[in-house]
Amino acid sequence: MLSHLENETLTRTGPGTPMGETMRRYWIPALLSAELPEPDSAPIRVQLMGEKLVAFRDTTGRVGLLDEFCPHRQASMFLGRNEECGLRCVYHGWKFNVDGDCLDMMNEPEGSDFHTKVRITAYPTLDQGGVIWAYMGPEGKKPPPPHFEWTSLRPDQRIVTRTWQECNWLQALEGGIDSMHASALHTLLKPDVGEARWELLTGRTVLKEEIEPTDYGHVYSSIRPLDDGRNWIKIYHYVMPFHTFFPFEISGDRKTHRPIINGHMFVPMDDQNTMVYNWIGKHGVESLTNDQREYMERIRGRAPGEVDRNHRKRRNKDVDWLIDREVQKTKSYSGIEGINTQDHAVQESMGPIIDRTRENLGTTDKAVIATRRILLRVLKELEQGLDPPGLGTSYYHLRAIERFVNSGTTWRNMLEDFVKSTAVSEHEQDVDAAPV
Repeated sequence: MLSHLENETLTRTGPGTPMGETMRRYWIPALLSAELPEPDSAPIRVQLMGEKLVAFRDTTGRVGLLDEFCPHRQASMFLGRNEECGLRCVYHGWKFNVDGDCLDMMNEPEGSDFHTKVRITAYPTLDQGGVIWAYMGPEGKKPPPPHFEWTSLRPDQRIVTRTWQECNWLQALEGGIDSMHASALHTLLKPDVGEARWELLTGRTVLKEEIEPTDYGHVYSSIRPLDDGRNWIKIYHYVMPFHTFFPFEISGDRKTHRPIINGHMFVPMDDQNTMVYNWIGKHGVESLTNDQREYMERIRGRAPGEVDRNHRKRRNKDVDWLIDREVQKTKSYSGIEGINTQDHAVQESMGPIIDRTRENLGTTDKAVIATRRILLRVLKELEQGLDPPGLGTSYYHLRAIERFVNSGTTWRNMLEDFVKSTAVSEHEQDVDAAPV
């Protein structure tokens, strides 16, 4: 449980707020690269951290992220003409480049230098891993470029999508680091359902969690005892300020590993809306097959027609997430289709910003508690002039993993062995297993 003041401090992310200023110290996903498909293509609106912006790809391929409103008369630059290395306002023809410089004013006399005195807010961008990243923090504090294992994969080895979640960023993030909920929310009631991941059929279980702070956030494990005397250990990562890594390696046969990596980024649009970036990668040399892509998008609620052009779910709060009470009785615990949609439904059902003074946290909420403590500590340290964690490169090669291990094996031993090996060995992989 948090106090009212603590809850307000962690959930507000607009300009000038403690959490907002902290987040602005990192590279922030702004949109997908594919949404600006070619030079001089149509600009698109972006809502990020409580700011209304517009993104465009100029004639040379550089991406600009500007204040949506022209500094002249505040007309929307979304209506602008993307031409000759700049975005030109259609109201009076003022033109700006990706750096925010005014290049031309059609309504000023020839020889006027007024254009040199006017700028539009512009944020630096990077095009990496199929994502356009923005830096919105102070000059001179820009961190190294964002680099995760999935960003370095070939395009044919990854899927990156984004979905509008209609609630505050923190309750979306806390859903992402809550490992216990899968035993309820995502459970299928019939073991013969072919799409079921077997662990979701294990029923009631007591999950042990262990958390260890790191210089990027924290690493945490879930330890689930099995009937055969082994433990099923899953290791997750939380990377400041909104990244989660979760394992998806165990195949349905309970024996082989699949070379799949996964995670989310929970990016505030404003205080009551979050853009969730979903990434899936296949490490090694093999590509994701079309069947694998279709399967993974479908089970996550991202099948064709499930999300509109603004990335809003068809199964949204206005239609009660299309919950099917008959399916809830006979097939799935939730009655809602799509793993990610199930997550969004319960988190959106709390309201736009949950009142955490009313919570009663249990023994399996350790990761949630640890994350809140880290964030509150970081905000205090930032007031003292200290840099927040995760600005370096220590997170660059992180991977979430899961294994069946003997009861005497600790998750720290397991993680150490994995780091030494750097990847799942070839004989443990079944890259042709279908579907994943």
